[in-house]
Amino acid sequence: MLNFEFYNPTRIIFGKGMIAKLDEQLSPQARVLVLYGGASAERSGTLNEVRAALGSRTFREFGGIEANPTYETLMKAVAMVREEKLDFLLAVGGGSVMDGTKFVAAAVPFEGEPWDILTSKGEAAKKALPLGTVVTLPATGSEMNCLSVISRQSTGDKLLFSNPLVYPRFSVLDPMRTMSLPMKQVINGVVDSFVHVMEQYMTHPVDGMAQDRFSEGLLSSLLEIGPRIIAAPEDYDLRSNLMWVATLALNGLIGAGVPHDWTTHMIGHEITAKYHIDHARTLAIVFPALLKVCREAKRAKLLQYAERVWGLTEGSEDERIDAVIRKTEGFFEGLGVPTRLSAYDIGPDGITDILKLLEAHDMTALGEHGEVTLEVSRQILETAA
Repeated sequence: MLNFEFYNPTRIIFGKGMIAKLDEQLSPQARVLVLYGGASAERSGTLNEVRAALGSRTFREFGGIEANPTYETLMKAVAMVREEKLDFLLAVGGGSVMDGTKFVAAAVPFEGEPWDILTSKGEAAKKALPLGTVVTLPATGSEMNCLSVISRQSTGDKLLFSNPLVYPRFSVLDPMRTMSLPMKQVINGVVDSFVHVMEQYMTHPVDGMAQDRFSEGLLSSLLEIGPRIIAAPEDYDLRSNLMWVATLALNGLIGAGVPHDWTTHMIGHEITAKYHIDHARTLAIVFPALLKVCREAKRAKLLQYAERVWGLTEGSEDERIDAVIRKTEGFFEGLGVPTRLSAYDIGPDGITDILKLLEAHDMTALGEHGEVTLEVSRQILETAA
C-alpha cells in the first residue's frame, strides 16, 4: 500500500426530513447566500424547506447555476456576496451547484483574478468562506470532498481545482429530495459514481485490501441499484443507497493509499466542454474504450474485477478480460447510456478537436503511470468511435 494522508472534516446529516437540522449547523448570526440551479429546487419544495430551516437569519438567494457551472455566472454570485457582506454559502442542488459554490467560497476573499484559482489547480487559494450543502442529486460526491470543476464560456475551458479550504462544513442528504428528478439524471448519477470508483480501483495492485474490498462492494451495489431503480423509482431504500454510495465513491476513503487513473474524467471533461454532453455520459463513452486500450497495464486488476465483482472465473485470462469489458459496457448500455461517440454524431474531426483541447490543457501524460499520451488518448477515442 502507498503512503497516504487522509482528512475529511465534512459532517454528514443523512435521512428523511433532515433539512430541518440546518438550524443546528449555522450560527444565528450567519448571513447566508443560498445557491441553486434551476426551477426544480423550487418546484420540488427543497428551497421552501431550506428557507424554513434558516428561520430569521439574514439570507439571500442566487439561482441559475448551470449544469456545467460557468465562471461568468459564478462571478455574479461573488459580487453579491461581497456587496452584501454575506459570510456563509449554502449549496442546494447537485454536483454542479456544489462545485460552483466551492469556487465562490474561494473567489470571494481572493485578491487578484479569481480564474487563477482554476489555472493553479487550487493552489492559489489561501482563504475561503465556509460552506455547506443540501444534496438533491447523488452523483459527484462533491458534498464530501474538496474538488470542483468549473467552465469558462469565453474560452471553452473546463478546469478542475482542489483545496482543503473548500470542504463543506456539513452536507444534508435527504433521499426524498431525489424523488422528483428525471430518471435520466438518476441514471447519470449511477454511471458517474461507478466510474468514480473505478478510477480509484482499476489501476494496478498495491495490496490495498480494505480499499479494494470497499470499492468492489460499492461497484456491486451500483450494479444492483441501477436496473432496480429504473424498475422501482419510488423505492426510498434504493434512493438512500444510491445517495450514500455516490458520496462514498469520492470522499477520499477508497482512494487513500492506492494509485488513481483519472484519464476518463479528463477526456470526458473535454467532450463536455466541446459538445455539451452530460458529464456522466461522456464517462460511459470513454471508460470502456480505456479498458480496451490499456488492458495490459490493468491486466491484474481487470482479472480481479472480473472475478470479485462479476463472478467470472471460467476461460483464459484474455477471455475473462474480454468478457468483463463487455459486461461493463453492457451495464451502461442497459441503463440507456450510449458508449459510442457516434451516438452523439461525433466523428474523426471531433476526435481531433478533443485532442487539441487535451493538449491545450496539458493533459498529455495521464493515467496511473503517466503513460496516456495524446496518441494513447487518440486510440481511446477512436476505439470509442
